[in-house]
Amino acid sequence: MCSRSLWVGMIFVLLCQPMTHAEHIAGVEQARTPPLHIGRTPTPDELEAVDLTVLPGGAGLPTGHGTAEEGKPLYAARCAMCHGLNGEGLGDYAALVGGRGSLESETPVLTVGSYWPYATTVFDYIRRAMPYDSPGSLSDHEVYALTAWILYANDIINEKMIVDRATLPRIRMPNRDGFIADPRPDVGSVKATSSSK
Repeated sequence: MCSRSLWVGMIFVLLCQPMTHAEHIAGVEQARTPPLHIGRTPTPDELEAVDLTVLPGGAGLPTGHGTAEEGKPLYAARCAMCHGLNGEGLGDYAALVGGRGSLESETPVLTVGSYWPYATTVFDYIRRAMPYDSPGSLSDHEVYALTAWILYANDIINEKMIVDRATLPRIRMPNRDGFIADPRPDVGSVKATSSSK
């Protein structure tokens, strides 16, 4: 009768044997299973509903519009509980306003107004991820209005400017030139013109 340690040693040796190419291919073939026929191909409308990407140049922006005046009460109701009444941030929740000129200091304050390079990114982020407790619950009009209020609070646009798919990509952010362009040829270029207050 073999001892237990001898059996364990024999099993270890057998498991550590190198697999031949033919054995590997046979294992791969065995692992392939026929389709399970679960689910279905999404419809174009279903794909459009989840394709939320907005590029820096404005591609992907939906119809709709908003102003900072419209966004102010919406911000107070849906955003201030985390980001503060004036966008100053509360606790672990990020500040959205302020910090301009602080990037080269020892304590940089990264906000929409001091750091973000594109106004379209503000819209994209709000639409995807905010409010924190119910992301995706805002209408496109509400997202435009909130975007406008945050840009206004950072002294980037005036309170009455209508922010929409045509105007938002033209807004020039304060730190727009603080980033290095990606030189890869598959990335493409982003063209946006500046907009005055």
